[in-house]
Amino acid sequence: MSCVDDIEDLASTVGDTPTKRVPRKRVIPKKFSTQLKHETPVAESVIPGTQSVFVRTWGCSHNNSDSEYMAGLLATYGYKITDDAMSADLWLLNSCTVKTPSEDGLRNSITSAHSLGKKVVVAGCVSQGAPDTKFIAGLSIVGVQQIDRVVEVVEETFKGHSVRLFGQKKDGVKKLGGASLHLPKIRKNPLIEIIAINTGCLNQCTYCKTKHARGELGSYPIADIVERGVQSFAEGVREVWMTSEDTGAYGRDIGVTLPDLLYEFVEIIPEGCMLRLGMTNPPYILDYLEDMAKILSHPRVYSFLHVPVQAASDNVLEDMKREYTCAEFSRVVDFLREKVPDITIATDIICGFPTETEEDFKETLELIEKYKFPSLFINQFFPRPGTPAARMKKIPADKVKLRTKKASEIFQKQFPYTHKLGEVQQILITEIATDNKHYVGHNKFYDQVLVPKIEGYMGQSLTVRIMETGKHYLKGDVIEEGEIQNIPSSYSNPNKVAFSLNPYNMVQNIKTKSNVWNFLIVLVIGVMFQLLYILYRNHR
Repeated sequence: MSCVDDIEDLASTVGDTPTKRVPRKRVIPKKFSTQLKHETPVAESVIPGTQSVFVRTWGCSHNNSDSEYMAGLLATYGYKITDDAMSADLWLLNSCTVKTPSEDGLRNSITSAHSLGKKVVVAGCVSQGAPDTKFIAGLSIVGVQQIDRVVEVVEETFKGHSVRLFGQKKDGVKKLGGASLHLPKIRKNPLIEIIAINTGCLNQCTYCKTKHARGELGSYPIADIVERGVQSFAEGVREVWMTSEDTGAYGRDIGVTLPDLLYEFVEIIPEGCMLRLGMTNPPYILDYLEDMAKILSHPRVYSFLHVPVQAASDNVLEDMKREYTCAEFSRVVDFLREKVPDITIATDIICGFPTETEEDFKETLELIEKYKFPSLFINQFFPRPGTPAARMKKIPADKVKLRTKKASEIFQKQFPYTHKLGEVQQILITEIATDNKHYVGHNKFYDQVLVPKIEGYMGQSLTVRIMETGKHYLKGDVIEEGEIQNIPSSYSNPNKVAFSLNPYNMVQNIKTKSNVWNFLIVLVIGVMFQLLYILYRNHR
């Protein structure tokens, strides 16, 4: 699976460097619709599970989690998941509709796949929100709440059919969070579990197209999320990311709150493991700042929160329909910085929203100067088709670029980590740096800390002394190794695809322990699980 550009993954970066709606026509088939392409498939292509699939993902960590589930389901059924796009028989492209460049990337990938004679299945927000888009005409589509049926779509696509599955998961008339959290999964990083706690949101932002795809809020029950966490930690995961389009809105549709969930979840986090919270919009965290401060101070929760402001002008925020004022955003930041010392607050700004005046933009620059955010994501306004903002008169492109440049210049002059030189910190190692010479860890405040790439450090908690600080990173020397955790062999390299399957992952762990009887028992369970799954599908 390819790398994703998740705004919360790119700590301390800027711009593109490592950052009442018009109703749409919805297609809800009874089971699935097929459109024959009049192809003559080769004999091998109709034998299920004998082909290879390349998965590419754009966008947020929610999309990344969906791709991991789809890859797990396909692998369970026998398909080979490969990172080699050229050798793959089919490309599964999981799309993002937040920015124009992401959609352009999808279009280019489809063109490339067709030129290479590859089968294509499209998933994600572009195809869900605008299924009639010309460049995906005739292609198979997996809806954002239908990822548990990806095997059906892939099978039919190999047979030469065009299959499109949409619709919502519902309990009667009530929207659910989506497909089950207990599906098999292949994690992009075997040390990190991404749990989508809800889908959709409560806002109607005039510039955002994600609402077209993800829809209204749908939350998973607390018990399901906690159970997924328990299972993930048992499989060797060291870090859990809770994600959604707006984590702060979690539970408002099912009568619970985000703190209700977090108070239960922290009880099951093992020593040496951490929880990272995803993005929350200001209106929903204002109701329980005291609780959030307590949770973010917990030793096994990163003192990090992504709270997008988008603009500091109340006039612009009103035109964006953001449902808060700049003063309310500042109240969130001020309160958390007071109650959780050294907390990292990440935020976003949009430069060049259609109604933004020079005076409005000046207020945004003043906000950047005031708070000196360690992580600031600066974006130019992109008009997304079908949104109210796309119908507004645009600011000239040269002015938008100039505003983006001004904001970037202020941010680049700020060095948030200088005061941390010489500090002794505890970090958790979960990644390999892009230079392949360092491991990447994060301290309590989710600052990126680089240490020498020494065998045995991956997945471990280390004590380091900070010897160098940069704009976007810290470098440390290891002065004490924590208690060494037993990392399964498949987890030794987080850049290598590894299975995380309910029974199947257990098989791998048992085999390493040479527990033959347990291995045979779980193997039988795994086979039965797959047979039941096939029977279930055949009777749908």
